[in-house]
Amino acid sequence: MRARPSTSTWATLALLALAACWGSTFFMIHDLVQRIPTLDFLGVRFAIAGLVLLAIAPGAVRRLPRPALRRSVALGLLYGLAQILQTEGLVRTPATVSGFITGSCVVLTPLLAAALWHASIGRPTWLAAMVAVVGLGILTLSGVSIGGGEALTLAAAVLYALHIVALSAWSTPQTALGSSIVQLLVIGALCLLVTGWNGVVLPDRRADWLALLYMALVVGGLGLLAQTWAQAHLAPTPAAITMSMEPVFAAAFAVLFGGEQATVRLVVGGLLVLGAMLLSELGPRRSIEGEVLHPSG
Repeated sequence: MRARPSTSTWATLALLALAACWGSTFFMIHDLVQRIPTLDFLGVRFAIAGLVLLAIAPGAVRRLPRPALRRSVALGLLYGLAQILQTEGLVRTPATVSGFITGSCVVLTPLLAAALWHASIGRPTWLAAMVAVVGLGILTLSGVSIGGGEALTLAAAVLYALHIVALSAWSTPQTALGSSIVQLLVIGALCLLVTGWNGVVLPDRRADWLALLYMALVVGGLGLLAQTWAQAHLAPTPAAITMSMEPVFAAAFAVLFGGEQATVRLVVGGLLVLGAMLLSELGPRRSIEGEVLHPSG
């Protein structure tokens, strides 16, 4: 009799699907922000996602215990600020460099897990994180200089890593939906609060609305729900390594649909990131399970 996939395997597949969705949006975002201010785009995107999920499942928010509600607000603020910093950094630095620096959260994650939760990080997990960073470097970098854009992106990477670590510690399957809705609403409110005083620019093209709705409902709403649920079952570092597949998918979409060439560098970098993900998933479970912490209170 064939064994059923474990919950952690389903969680990894959910994060892998999320990374693929993220990779598919790069060209959409790059196109949209030529006509819509970035903070307006982010605010409308996440507000739509949060309001639609709230309309579908209002009870999920009402049932959140007060500690889970407070933590969800904190998670939303972390993620929203990271989105703002990353987007502002992307305006000032090449997308490939931004992708690599953001991907560095794969190494920042175990550091923060160890520092904040005193998590035990095994050697296989560290090795997988380092292999992922090398792969990301080969995949994305052709040169890098340190400036304001890079500093903003690095700050975003730290916040993303904090979000991953806190989500693994605080998320439970029972609160995943309610927590996701609160996070989405907080992210949208934060972005609109920063930009809304000057008015909000909305799309004026049907194609732009379709792209925005896809990124709001599929990538934003369902994506954050998938991440919140998956990280109730995965340690932070394997989760970060799996999500570092985003630039690999972005490169694959560029080759398949954007007419780019599959260079040796692209293939080698992508295979290294994929290998890191498999290493973190297939390595000894004891070292990974030691990283999963769910503090009470």
